[in-house]
Amino acid sequence: MSHLPSETLHHLALPEGRITYTDSGHGPLVVLVPGMGDVRATYALLVPVLVEAGYRVVVTDLRGHGDSDTGFRSNGDAVTASDLVALVEHLAAGPAVLVGSSMGGSAALIAAADRPDLVNGVVTLAGFYREAASPAVAALLRLVYRAVFAWPWGGAFWTWYVRSALSKGRPTPGLDERLATLRATYRDRARLRSLRRLAVALDHRQAERRLSDVHTPVLAVFGSADPDFSDAAAELAYARETVDADGVVLEEVGHYPQLQAADEVLAVLLPFLASTTSGTDA
Repeated sequence: MSHLPSETLHHLALPEGRITYTDSGHGPLVVLVPGMGDVRATYALLVPVLVEAGYRVVVTDLRGHGDSDTGFRSNGDAVTASDLVALVEHLAAGPAVLVGSSMGGSAALIAAADRPDLVNGVVTLAGFYREAASPAVAALLRLVYRAVFAWPWGGAFWTWYVRSALSKGRPTPGLDERLATLRATYRDRARLRSLRRLAVALDHRQAERRLSDVHTPVLAVFGSADPDFSDAAAELAYARETVDADGVVLEEVGHYPQLQAADEVLAVLLPFLASTTSGTDA
C-alpha cells in the first residue's frame, strides 16, 4: 500500500523478496530508513526540505513493511543493513548518508561498518547502539512479542503503543492520520506477521558488536521522553564514546523526533549532510 499517493514506487529484488523505495531530487545521495512497525511516511516532513536543499532522497520500506514484500523469513538489524548496502549498490550513486529511525539507525551503523566505501555518514534518530535487555529479559520479551503481535489484535496493540508510549512529549503533527495508516497496514495479516517476526528477531547486540568498526561520521538524535531509553543523555554519551558521534537530546520528544521535532532535527541534519557530502558531486 502506497502511503503517499503521489509517489512513484521502485523495487529492489533480493533473494527473499522485494523491498520498495521512492527516489526524489538530485544531488548527493541520502537514504532514509524507518524503524520497526513504521512506514516511509515517517519522513514526510523531512523529504521536501532535503530535496529543496539539493539532495537525492531515497526512502525505503523495511522488509515486510509498507509496500515491501511480506515473504521475507530473515529479519533484524544485520539483514536490514545488508538490504541498505544492496540498495546503495543498486542505485549506483553512492556513497550515501544513511538516516535511520530506531532499529533503522542500528542497521545503518552496521552498514557503515561493513561497507565504509558506500557510506559516508550515519544519522540515527532514536537509534539503538546497544541492547538494553539482558539475555534472560530478551528471551521473555520475545514471548511477549509473540503474544501481543498475534492476529487479530496485534495491529490495534501496535497503534495504541505508538500513541500512548512512543509519541510521548510534544504533540505529533498528523498523529491521527499516521495511526490510521498504521492501523490499516496491520489489518493485513501478512504485514502483521512480518512485524511480529521482526519484533521477535531484533537483537541490538548485532549493532553493538560492530561499533568499533564504524569510522564514518555519526550524528545521534535522541528524545528525552523516549520510553525506549531510560536515560537519553546516557545513550548519547555512549554514542559519543563508541563511535565519536556528534548529537543532541531533544526535550519533550519521544521515539519519533523526525515527526515531533522536524525543525530541530533539520537544524542539526542539514549541517551534518553539508559536511559529510562536501566532496560528493551533485
